[in-house]
Amino acid sequence: MSIERGYRRRQSSRNYVFRTFFAADRPIEMGTLAPHSYLRNAILQATPEQLQLMLFDGAIRHATKGREAIEKRDFEQIYESLSRAQRIVLEMEAGLRPDVNAELCDQMAALYNFVYRKLVSANVRRDVGDIDDALQILRHQRETWVMLLDKVSQERAARSSDTPSPQSADGGVAFEG
Repeated sequence: MSIERGYRRRQSSRNYVFRTFFAADRPIEMGTLAPHSYLRNAILQATPEQLQLMLFDGAIRHATKGREAIEKRDFEQIYESLSRAQRIVLEMEAGLRPDVNAELCDQMAALYNFVYRKLVSANVRRDVGDIDDALQILRHQRETWVMLLDKVSQERAARSSDTPSPQSADGGVAFEG
């Protein structure tokens, strides 16, 4: 994948996270996000790994809202929440990179496809059991993702502490401003 294409993909994911978090009842333009500046900055400064975690959180949040709406028999909220959860799952599936690890991407795509089908089924049949199945997988995937992020950050910290700082022969810092 070219660098430019990778950049466009990250921007697409970033824009999708913006829409997921801010477009609750009506479309919100990017310039009108001043009241949400903390979350806006968090999204803009997030690494791709953190954006993926935000997508998991959004899918879980919307699926849970859809589950609550089924229990309340609020049909409009059921459709809205489950449709948003479905779109997030599709975005996560679209973000897979088979050029990195095709076998793993095939497995993850099958898992996302299963979750998506469960959410669609729950939306059509108004079935809490289907949402519970989807939520179980989404929560497990989120937990796994958090463990992976922790492990990667620990490895980076260990690598950076193992790297000696450049010093001159007399023990002083070799590079001074």
